[in-house]
Amino acid sequence: MEKILYLAHVDQNGHLPKIALETLSGALQAAKDMPGSTLTVGLIGEDIQAAADTLAGCGASKIFGVSGKDFGMSRYATDVKAAEAIANVAAATLIIAPATSRFARALSGAAFRLKAAIDTHVSGLTLAGGALQIQRWYYRQRMVATLSRIARPWILVVDGGVFPAWQGAKTSAKIEAISVIVTDKEKRTQVTGVQAPSADAQTIRPEADVLFVAGAGWTKKQADGQIHAKEAEQLILGFLKNAKASLGSSKSLVDQGSEGEQVLSFMSHLNQVGQTGSTPRHPKGFSTCCHGEEPHVVGWRFINERRAVNMDANCGWAQGKADVLYVADAFAVVAKVNELLAKG
Repeated sequence: MEKILYLAHVDQNGHLPKIALETLSGALQAAKDMPGSTLTVGLIGEDIQAAADTLAGCGASKIFGVSGKDFGMSRYATDVKAAEAIANVAAATLIIAPATSRFARALSGAAFRLKAAIDTHVSGLTLAGGALQIQRWYYRQRMVATLSRIARPWILVVDGGVFPAWQGAKTSAKIEAISVIVTDKEKRTQVTGVQAPSADAQTIRPEADVLFVAGAGWTKKQADGQIHAKEAEQLILGFLKNAKASLGSSKSLVDQGSEGEQVLSFMSHLNQVGQTGSTPRHPKGFSTCCHGEEPHVVGWRFINERRAVNMDANCGWAQGKADVLYVADAFAVVAKVNELLAKG
């Protein structure tokens, strides 16, 4: 019998991020698939009551919480201590948590203190022969493995987009508060402010409905024999603004800067999908001026609907790697789409 602990933290507004609600769906499914198991919830943050009320109807037997000003920010020392305390009180054998940047830093430390096994980037939970099995991708998302562990406690850090976000009625929840003493040494790290680009300047939007991927063709010579990099920038930024899309890039495009070629000024390796192992999970994807090379396609593995535009009818995208291929000039297509989007 597993004692399952669903562990999450709240954001600065006291709300649970979308990935946390997705992971809760996975935890509930695991509890349902394993007869006799119990499910508890653990929350970390400055004010967790609103989040607890949101989860009150999920069917958990108890909701544990570590809260207060010391736990409002993302800080390794305090997050590890809070996660350890909740896991010990819950006597958890299986801890399921979302792969947020905050937990990605802290849960390995919590695993060490709990003498637990930990697996990150979990992309599936199944039950086979009475044993829980997880799925995990390796070699930059080219190979998927199914594995199980006997060791307990076992911490599973689940990637976003694997499960649908849980939805339930919001009611009043009772929290069993856990007191965690934090020393001055553990509070040395302080968040003094947040620097972030404006909404229009931001190109990476994980929650966007559309991922727009730009390939190296944008900065190559066009039909008139000239390079139109500035026009390409305006068209791409216009699409990102009007469609509220996220920006991705092929490796060949972001590598051009080191090769002395023209590049898009707003593009960096952070936008790259594919060979870095980055696998975005947007509902729709739109690839432009790309050749559909295998590493790039790997980066698109988890996008539900994939469309591409390329002048070459025999490009890699025409070989079944996109759901729809438009054989056209990307400059003309994106310009027309921007015009339509601007009209609302």
